[in-house]
Amino acid sequence: MERLLLNRIHTNFNLFSKNIIALEIFVVYLIELALKFSPFPLSVERKELRDAEALYKQVKESLEKGEKRLLELKCEKVEGKRLSFLVSDILAVQIYEKTAASSGVKRPGFSFDA
Repeated sequence: MERLLLNRIHTNFNLFSKNIIALEIFVVYLIELALKFSPFPLSVERKELRDAEALYKQVKESLEKGEKRLLELKCEKVEGKRLSFLVSDILAVQIYEKTAASSGVKRPGFSFDA
């Protein structure tokens, strides 16, 4: 009886640790843009944090310069997804982490909640 119970605990622990590893694999970073006269934000995903931060920095620098050029972003997760827009139409940009566990928690758009 004790041996059976220990086997169940061990099996459950192995399943739990595999689930945690699976969650770590599905971490992506979203760069989300709010545009003038658009009720919904636009977003692209990056698999690596450094790539997401580099894109965030590029968009932010374009905003600071007040450029009136066209910017095109490509999504790493959805092949063929491209966004093109005028830099002058960007109101805000944000970056955040999205995991498989929190995919339904974050609503699209910007929030004042911390």
